[in-house]
Amino acid sequence: MSDDQHDEEQTRDDFADAVNMTASQLKEWLDTDGSKEVGQKPDGGGESTGHESGRHIVAILEKKQGDYTDDDYAHMRKVVGYVARHAKQEPKGDSHDSKWRWSLMNWGHDPEK
Repeated sequence: MSDDQHDEEQTRDDFADAVNMTASQLKEWLDTDGSKEVGQKPDGGGESTGHESGRHIVAILEKKQGDYTDDDYAHMRKVVGYVARHAKQEPKGDSHDSKWRWSLMNWGHDPEK
């Protein structure tokens, strides 16, 4: 196995560990007001970075592994990093309806799972 193949395998494994929502669960979540309410938006509003990421994650989850592009692998690594960093920032108290949880869900990770 080449280094590139090993890196891709590691990326897929890390992505599978970070993203614990199915494509259909994530699609359903992305249609909610809560999903659209959280995250950083470009100047002037529009879609948040996390919401856009969620749409890319759905596309990745719906692809066959052999169809992954370099852009998909780059996004998988971005998702893994975001989930790892953001998960450590859990607020005190009930986080069920928190912007913290909703933001993670936009990135395909439901901390309650």
